[in-house]
Amino acid sequence: MENTLQQQYRQPSYFQLRTAFDWLWAALAAAGAAYIYAQYQALMDGYEIAILLVTTPLLIWLGWSWPALKKFSLTVAVFSLLAISGYGNDLSAGETAFLLKYLLASQSAIMWMSALYVMATIAYVGLLLSGREFIGKVASALTWSATAMGMTGLMVRWRESYLMGADVGHIPVSNLYEVFILFAIMTALLYLHYEQHYKTRSLGAFVLLVISAAVGFLLWYTFDRHADGIQPLVPALNSYWMKIHVPANFVGYGAFSLAAMIGVAFVLKNRAETVNPQGFIHTRLPELALLDDLMYKAIALGFAFFTLATILGALWAAEAWGGYWSWDPKETWALIVWLNYAAWLHMRLTKGWNGKPMAWWAIIGFFVTLFAFLGVNMFLSGLHSYGEL
Repeated sequence: MENTLQQQYRQPSYFQLRTAFDWLWAALAAAGAAYIYAQYQALMDGYEIAILLVTTPLLIWLGWSWPALKKFSLTVAVFSLLAISGYGNDLSAGETAFLLKYLLASQSAIMWMSALYVMATIAYVGLLLSGREFIGKVASALTWSATAMGMTGLMVRWRESYLMGADVGHIPVSNLYEVFILFAIMTALLYLHYEQHYKTRSLGAFVLLVISAAVGFLLWYTFDRHADGIQPLVPALNSYWMKIHVPANFVGYGAFSLAAMIGVAFVLKNRAETVNPQGFIHTRLPELALLDDLMYKAIALGFAFFTLATILGALWAAEAWGGYWSWDPKETWALIVWLNYAAWLHMRLTKGWNGKPMAWWAIIGFFVTLFAFLGVNMFLSGLHSYGEL
C-alpha cells in the first residue's frame, strides 16, 4: 500500500516531462553543432570549440524552456543554410542568385528585418488604440519574422566575411553596424518571451519604439556612412573573448531598454488611473503590479548579464592591453551603468522601493545606458576608438 502511494504521488523528473518534439529538438541542435565542427574545425581554436560545446546544451535547454524558440531557431537555421549553400564558395553569387539578392544575402535580410520591425511597431500601436486581438497577432508575427530575418542576416554575414578571405572572417559583432542589429534582436527576443509568458501584447507599442529607433539609426548609418561593408578586424578585436563578451553585453543592453519602456508604460498607466480611468491607456495596459514586476525582472536579468560582460571585458582587456582596467571612457561609463542598476536593485530588494519612482529611475537609467552604448563612441575617444562613428 505504501509503495502504491509513493508511486502515485511521485513527481516525474525534468527529463521524463520532455516530449518527442523536445528530444527531436535536442538531436537537431546536437547535429547542427556536429555539422559546424565538421565544416569549420580548421578555422576554430580550442576556446571556440569550448564555446560551441557550452552553447549547444544551453540552446537545447532554452528550446525546452521556451517552445517558440525552437521554431525560431529552426527557421533561422534553414534560411542560413539555404543562403550558405546558395553562395557556395563564390561571394559574387549574392549579386546574381535571386534568393540571395532579394531575400537571404546578409544586407537583404537586414533590410527585411528593418522593414518588418517598423511594420510591427505600427501594428502594435494599432493594437493599443483599437484593442483588436487580430492586430495583436499580426504584430507578434511581424516581430518574430523581423527577428528571424535579422538573425539570419547576422549568420549569413558571418559566412560572407570568410568568403572574403580567411584573414577577414569574423563573428559579426565587431562594429556599431553589427551590434545595432544584435541589439534589436536581443531586445525583441526578450520582449517576445515576456509577451508570451505574461500575455502583454499591449506593451509592444512601447518596446518596439526603441527597436524602431535602433532601425532608424541603422539605416542612417548604412546609407549615410556606408557602414554595412565587412572590414577586417583590428588586432584588439581578433580574440575569442569577443564571441562571448559582446553578446552578453547586449543581453544587458536589451533588458535595460525593455525595462525603460515598461517604465514609460507604468508612468502613463499610473497617470491614467487618476486623469482618465476610462481611456485606452488605462484599460488596455497591464495592471501596475505586473508592470512593476516585469520591470524588476528585466533589470535583474540585464544586471546579471551586464556583470558577466564586464568581467569578461576585463579579462579580454588584460589579454589585449596588459591590464584589467584602464579607466578608458567606455570602461568608466560601463561602471557607471553597472553602479546605477546595482543601486536600483539594492533599493528594490533591501528598502522595498517600487512603483512610480523606480519606473522613472529605469527610464533615466536608459539614457545613462544609451550614452555608454552610443554616446561614448560619438563624443569620447580611448582604447575603444575602433567603435567611433
